Amino acid sequence: MKTIDWTKDELVAYILLFAANADLKETPEERDFIISKVDKETFQEIHEEFNRDNDYQGLKKITTSLEQHLYDKDDIDLLLEDIRVLFFMDDDFDITEQNMLKSLTRLFKAL
Repeated sequence: MKTIDWTKDELVAYILLFAANADLKETPEERDFIISKVDKETFQEIHEEFNRDNDYQGLKKITTSLEQHLYDKDDIDLLLEDIRVLFFMDDDFDITEQNMLKSLTRLFKAL
């Protein structure tokens, strides 16, 4: 894939949106959490892009951008912790979210 012209905030917003939609429902609490990590304008712009992408495109964009921004182990650990917090926002860490966390952990650690 070509380079992705995202800032780190845009990358974080996209990854958290990707995770928030693992169970096919994005709650207001999840939105608020994502907006607490990035500004509202960034959230809205990235949300529009996220809505246009399929899962394959999203994963390619995420991995390409993580590599471009030279995320190291500590950066990945912080990102995975934010994803865990997001998944527990509704007090229902369901099997879909559990599988998404495992998949993203494997994917991110392989970079």
